[in-house]
Amino acid sequence: MFHFIDTHFAPVVNINRPAKIFDFTMGYDPEYISRFSLGIGRYNEKRKHMYVSNLYKDGRDVHMGVDFWMPAGSDVFSFWDGNILLFQDNANFRDYGPTIITEHVINQEPIYALFGHLSRNSLKGLSEGQLIKKGDKIAEIGTENENGGWVPHLHFQISIRKPTIADMPGVVADKDLNEALRIYPDPGLVLGKLY
Repeated sequence: MFHFIDTHFAPVVNINRPAKIFDFTMGYDPEYISRFSLGIGRYNEKRKHMYVSNLYKDGRDVHMGVDFWMPAGSDVFSFWDGNILLFQDNANFRDYGPTIITEHVINQEPIYALFGHLSRNSLKGLSEGQLIKKGDKIAEIGTENENGGWVPHLHFQISIRKPTIADMPGVVADKDLNEALRIYPDPGLVLGKLY
């Protein structure tokens, strides 16, 4: 397991105002979410009745990332030096939309980060292997029309397993949860305490 003692990461988004900590255990209410200029969605939260498209017909509903619900166009930053590993537009309904995966080495251990629900412009000019520095702007949050049909937000997730495509399961089924918690550790390791 990763131990990042005395490691100071850059924030992945600018949080310069109080954030609403959302509880999605009873479902997804776009109108309610939209009342807040900044909201945070929790890691390892069982989100009943939220994932209703065909992508989730296998019963996946436990969240493996942290969400930052904020306006489309908000800047997204690299938390550490690394490189662009993979990117693509996961353009299915209720999918990630434009997605970037970055690769980092921290305390001699590789770690991978997924940034989902981005703008399509965020993918322009990228190349696999492109170097990024801690604090670099790497993307912007996308609109509902390009981010899979969600209220604008960033899904941020980390992994100890190197992905082969620009995707990670953002939610998992109960039967897979123990293994998923090992592969996709709490993003709070790099984000710090948010809730």
